[in-house]
Amino acid sequence: MPNQDSSRFETSKRILWIDRMMNFFISSGGVSIILAVLGIFVFIFSQIFPLFTQAEIKKGPTLQVRPGNYQLMGMDEWGELPFLVNDQGELTFVDVQERSIHTQKLNDGEQNNVQAVDYHVQTQTLVLALAGEAFRLVDIKYEPKFSGKKRKISSSVFLSEKKPLFLKEFASEETQTSRQLSQIKLGMNDDFILLATVLVPQEAAEKKEVWATLLAKEENLLGESNIEWKGAWNLTDQISGNVQNIRVNESGDILLVTTEEGFIHYFKREEDTLKLRQSFQPFAELSSPEIQSIDFILGGVSIYLVNESGENVLYSLYLHEDPKTGIEERLFGQTKTFPLLKSPPSFFDHSLRNKAFLIGNQDYSSLRYATTEKVRWESSLPFQPILGSLSRKYHKMAFLDKEQRLYLYDLKDPHPEGGWKAFFGKIWYEGASKPDYTWQSTGGSDSFESKLSLVPLIFGTLKGTFYALIFSVPVALLAALYTSQFLQPQLKKIVKPTMEIMASLPSVILGFLAALWLAPLIEEKIPSLILIFFAIPLCAWLAGYFLSRVPIRYRKWIPRGQEWLTLIPLLLVVIWFCWELGPILEKNFFIVTDAYPREKLWEMGPILKNYVFEGERVADFRLWWPQVTGTPFEQRNSLVVGFIMGFAVIPIIFTIAEDSLAAVPQSLRSASLALGASRWQTAFYVMLPAATAGIFSAIMIGIGRAVGETMIVLMATGNTPIMEWNIFSGMRTLSANLAVELPEAPLHSTLYRTLYLGAFVLFIMTFLLNSIAEIMRHRIRKKFKAL
Repeated sequence: MPNQDSSRFETSKRILWIDRMMNFFISSGGVSIILAVLGIFVFIFSQIFPLFTQAEIKKGPTLQVRPGNYQLMGMDEWGELPFLVNDQGELTFVDVQERSIHTQKLNDGEQNNVQAVDYHVQTQTLVLALAGEAFRLVDIKYEPKFSGKKRKISSSVFLSEKKPLFLKEFASEETQTSRQLSQIKLGMNDDFILLATVLVPQEAAEKKEVWATLLAKEENLLGESNIEWKGAWNLTDQISGNVQNIRVNESGDILLVTTEEGFIHYFKREEDTLKLRQSFQPFAELSSPEIQSIDFILGGVSIYLVNESGENVLYSLYLHEDPKTGIEERLFGQTKTFPLLKSPPSFFDHSLRNKAFLIGNQDYSSLRYATTEKVRWESSLPFQPILGSLSRKYHKMAFLDKEQRLYLYDLKDPHPEGGWKAFFGKIWYEGASKPDYTWQSTGGSDSFESKLSLVPLIFGTLKGTFYALIFSVPVALLAALYTSQFLQPQLKKIVKPTMEIMASLPSVILGFLAALWLAPLIEEKIPSLILIFFAIPLCAWLAGYFLSRVPIRYRKWIPRGQEWLTLIPLLLVVIWFCWELGPILEKNFFIVTDAYPREKLWEMGPILKNYVFEGERVADFRLWWPQVTGTPFEQRNSLVVGFIMGFAVIPIIFTIAEDSLAAVPQSLRSASLALGASRWQTAFYVMLPAATAGIFSAIMIGIGRAVGETMIVLMATGNTPIMEWNIFSGMRTLSANLAVELPEAPLHSTLYRTLYLGAFVLFIMTFLLNSIAEIMRHRIRKKFKAL
């Protein structure tokens, strides 16, 4: 046998080199994809991690101030020029940068010592209660000045009136010199000033008096501001018990009076008078009902209360319904409970940026957040503070101890609104009658309480997906089954590519059609759609039943695979008939009588404004649905989303399911038919189970498509973050929320990071969904591997 060259059986070096290169590129590509996903995960996590951190405090400089009996402390916006007010009427500014002190006298002469003082933080206005039943308003103005790149904060003080205002404007002559102003509180808006005072008589047996004075602020033609008296009221007779403390909210429309017996009397300003709205005892069930501390937080509709044993709670205004009359009125009720304090606080200050507040007593201080009831920071201090204050930017804290030393701290707490409870728990928000999951990221005022619960968005995502799948899954699977098992091959070559092209339709076009064409079209045709929903399956079943009973000598004239040609005309006739029959059904069954108050009906849906007439019977499904179910009817609702998103999902499910059914070995089909099974029996009991793994994968991919859909739900749902399964109301999904909120979110703000948290939740949802789908697919394949 001749010798053969063995080298001709060796693989070419060029092929080996290409093979190694391809293996490297494929491996590198796989690793790169994994690293990219991990990188995205790490980046998103880095954005949301600060939302769950606590406040950080860093000690700053300590300054010695002049000895004195200081009654009040405040800070400027930058935290560089805090001020103190003592009982001698001296206003002391402490320059932190230059470590200097400047003092200015506010009253006239030594005989007018300050008996009480209050500070309106929003307008930076001081009110001083002077001897002889007089008071004075003082405005503090701050201004940054720059010398090169160096900034310096300067202050200026303006007296609202050249001379003090005397209580004789509203008090009797004989009581002017016998009473002392022990407390004075100030509230104001652009038009009015409300002053509340506690007058203590010289005789201990006499009762303390509470007076309220309303002043009007007016400007003349020269722009000068003038203060005019509008009225004054002695509220003592309306208060049961001995007066303890008074508080006025920032806008000057609420006055609260506490008594030694533990009661709070709530007075509401209505035009030019004050009316007693409520009297309640917040700690009535405790052994020590006396209220030791009461203060408003930002917004002026919530009060922080502490009793002698350290129990501290938050009361807010919200609607209470009178059980007798049914009339609703905004009254105070308990909404929050905070961790127990060792003792009542000796000072309190609230933030102007959020719902945080600073409290302290002895050597203890704590920073708390009202919305989430969380302690942002607490510590035992190496000194005993008697006064504490927060800067207007919520980035500085200042304490004054008994030795007249001023301690400054840097505060880093950029996201006090965050936390697990804020994002995933029920919270009792201001103005709400109960705890709830709410998303409302912005409001119309600086005192707005951010509501950042992701639960309504997660619910909206699941709701939109659910209604889309109700419509798309049956249609797509039945279409795939018929196409793969019954349709003629020539028609299949047309139908399948057409369905695949449908998957390329832009979702923004579908959303546009849903919002501007489909939603108005079906709004008035709901009864017709109900009839069509039941009539089409019934008609198809009856048609198939009777067709199967037709003798073979007649049925043979219908080519196999073209039975649908006989069904289409029948379905079109049925659809037309139901569409025309719908208004008749509505006139006879969906009738509403205007028995509800017009306001109640309007709350159920804005469409009622145009259609409801008092005492008239109206045949309108849009009015019938809210009255019967108590849920609203909206034009852009889940039904519209189900139709349109279903059209976006159907091509995906159909294509994968049809491929799975077509991939089942034909030997199984032939064996089933040879054993006497009909084509439908073979399709349902042989082909469908054999393709279950692929069909399940198709449904899971369709769910993933629906979960991540943005433009359709953004344009066709009303985009309202509500939590109800009502098919005639909308929703807001996680993806749509990102599209709506992200352009308005300031960089690295709480809202900005919360949107990243929403994206992370969406990522986790899809990851879990795909993982579950893969596990189920493997189990299904294992079950049917014998086939």
